[in-house]
Amino acid sequence: QVQLVESGGGSVQPGGSLRLSCAASGRTFSSAAMHWFRQAPGKEREFVSGISGSGGTTYYSDSVKGRFTISRDNAKNTVYLQMNSLKPEDTAVYYCASTRPGKTWYDLNSQRPLNVDYWGQGTQVTVSS
Repeated sequence: QVQLVESGGGSVQPGGSLRLSCAASGRTFSSAAMHWFRQAPGKEREFVSGISGSGGTTYYSDSVKGRFTISRDNAKNTVYLQMNSLKPEDTAVYYCASTRPGKTWYDLNSQRPLNVDYWGQGTQVTVSS
């Protein structure tokens, strides 16, 4: 059973920064691509960013490109999301998710993540003055 535990959320003023962490256990961490999603009140969950198992390939949604950076430390079984220049519209619960090892994890044509199999419990990020 894969377990994902997010941390690092909180409240920050517009223009501020936060770094989210997601600690994984239960499978060989480097074998699986990882994603970050978010869900704002009253909205559907949306893809934020994804990273390959090696960390060599990353994808971002247009809304966060240039402001957020995804990374991973396979020795620590942890994936990170560095969020800079935060805006009120970034307010949401942020979730990390793993993908099935060996499966295609992102579709370039549709710009959508694929084969997500486990989710964390989420961490709240609030951007407000």
